[in-house]
Amino acid sequence: MSKWADYGISAVQYNTEHKHIVKLRIHEDKGDTIGAPTDYTRQSVIDAIHNGTTFVTIIKDTSGKWNKGQSVYIIKISGTEYVKTKDNGKESDNLENLPEF
Repeated sequence: MSKWADYGISAVQYNTEHKHIVKLRIHEDKGDTIGAPTDYTRQSVIDAIHNGTTFVTIIKDTSGKWNKGQSVYIIKISGTEYVKTKDNGKESDNLENLPEF
């Protein structure tokens, strides 16, 4: 397996309004394997992306194999930065349909 990004994001935790992600479950992409999960704050991931670190969403299939999802970006809307896989114009974080923890 070739490396998809520096890190994969497998799950998220939203605030009570379900508008902003509070924490993200991150795994190092080691090229041939996906590392153990570590929880990071939303701001840590935003800072990492600004510093050139790459992220993709990752989804585990029924056989336990990780599959690549979408690249993760920071999209600024009305002066606020949002963590997204695509610019949908909505003022909220959106990483596809990752599970919540």
